[in-house]
Amino acid sequence: MPEDTCVLAYSGGLDTSALIPYLMETRGVAVIAALVDVGRAKDLEMLRQRALDAGAVDAVIIDAKSEFCTDFVLPALAANALYEEKYPLVSALSRPLICKKMVELAQERHAGFIAHGCTAKGNDQVRFDVSIRCLDPTIEVLGPAREWNMTRGEILDYVAARGIEIPLTKKNPFSIDENLWGRTIECGELEDAWEAPPEEAFTVTVRADQAPDDPAEVIVAFEGGVPVALDGTPMDPVTLIDTIDELGGRHGFGRIDMIENRLVGIKSREIYETPGALALVKAHREIEDMVLPRDLLHFKRGIEQRMADVIYDGQWFGPLADSLRAFVAETQKRVTGEARLVFYKGSCVVAGRRSPYSMYVEELATYGAGDTFSHESAKGFVTLWGLPLEVWARCS
Repeated sequence: MPEDTCVLAYSGGLDTSALIPYLMETRGVAVIAALVDVGRAKDLEMLRQRALDAGAVDAVIIDAKSEFCTDFVLPALAANALYEEKYPLVSALSRPLICKKMVELAQERHAGFIAHGCTAKGNDQVRFDVSIRCLDPTIEVLGPAREWNMTRGEILDYVAARGIEIPLTKKNPFSIDENLWGRTIECGELEDAWEAPPEEAFTVTVRADQAPDDPAEVIVAFEGGVPVALDGTPMDPVTLIDTIDELGGRHGFGRIDMIENRLVGIKSREIYETPGALALVKAHREIEDMVLPRDLLHFKRGIEQRMADVIYDGQWFGPLADSLRAFVAETQKRVTGEARLVFYKGSCVVAGRRSPYSMYVEELATYGAGDTFSHESAKGFVTLWGLPLEVWARCS
């Protein structure tokens, strides 16, 4: 394959479908479409055919679901990673793996270019460009969507003129990204931050008032920070995430509507459906609260926010990310136990938790009979703890 070949990160959506003829017409390159399945991908063969119909010389489907879960989702869960304490990094987590697979394909096919469909306003352009450069700086990264200056309506006209059929309309032009860890929805009517998202934007979660009248309870088991079972039934992590995602969505839990601070310096209105991710983060935090000592737990919370920022900012392959993941992994050795979750009308609450490594000792915590706490030690402890402040006050 000649070096004037370009591997395109292909989703099958509007922008990347338009990029196939655009790259051919403006760059004169042969395009290989790479469809990296990181979970929840639908109609892959149809999307592959759409890429070929658009002019790609080849369209390759790469199954990366298991790798995405093991190497990206689970480390993020161990870190309780939520960008701005809300967003579980659905798209941000998948981008470094997609880049890794594209670089491998480009090296295999001797392609000199890798292209993506990220716009100049988005975070993904940073994640793609930086990740690819980290993995193979000899490959030139192309971002045609940053230079063509077409509106979404004009792109629809562009693909229509070339006979490329996309299930999208000018009236309701949502941009969707979905993987194992959740679903993102943006553009179209959602750009008005005052208006509530239209119900047709959601497909994973039901409206809270339409959720079942009876609550649903599930027990999530963790071993070493990894979810391993639901209600005592062992499951591989991919199946477990899919199962709890469906359960939470059915009960109206997991919608996020936020004003997000993008890396490029603008604020954007973002809509997410992430019932499984948010529920598992809740459950995982409860086990950590029970088994980690106070100083480690508090220190880890700061590391979690830093790790969320590093992932969001496209620095997965950097040394800081490596070091943060190593620290988080070390904290997970005793994160073993069960959390009992209850879903009801758009909510998810933790109703109970237990662990063989629990630092919660009822005999120390109780105010009733059986109390083993050393009350006589309290006065001396309080005196010494407050001594520096007392001295400060005396010297004022």
